[in-house]
Amino acid sequence: MIGILIIAHGNLGDALINCMTHVLGKRPEGIASMQVAGTDSPRELMPSAQRMINALDEGDGVLIITDIFGASPSNLACKMLVPGRVEAVAGANVPMLVRAITYRTRGMETLLKRVVSGGCEGVFHIAADPILGPQIAHSAANEGVPALNRH
Repeated sequence: MIGILIIAHGNLGDALINCMTHVLGKRPEGIASMQVAGTDSPRELMPSAQRMINALDEGDGVLIITDIFGASPSNLACKMLVPGRVEAVAGANVPMLVRAITYRTRGMETLLKRVVSGGCEGVFHIAADPILGPQIAHSAANEGVPALNRH
């Protein structure tokens, strides 16, 4: 099973894990979060991040999920990468994490594809009619193709 480390600003990682615990009815195994403050140096956080990666790696590697590409959490993740063993994805959201939990026993390559697609496909624009309610939900991944029509 591939371990999952969420490296994010503040308590976002803990909040995502709490959300998954709520959805699944129990806390997923092999998942942890690391909080990063705006004043933290990625270089100073490296030893703690490496310890967490080592603890999560059961032999199949670790996926790091970060919140914003180019920010301190993703910069730290970039310093931890080992191709095929420690990989990273930025843009953390709940659909992405659901995919990570679901596909982490199927190998790193499959996991990476499913996590990225889950993160994209889970973003929708929901247009609402004041009387009828939600009418059309457009998936960001499908470039505006209606994913839900209610009439």
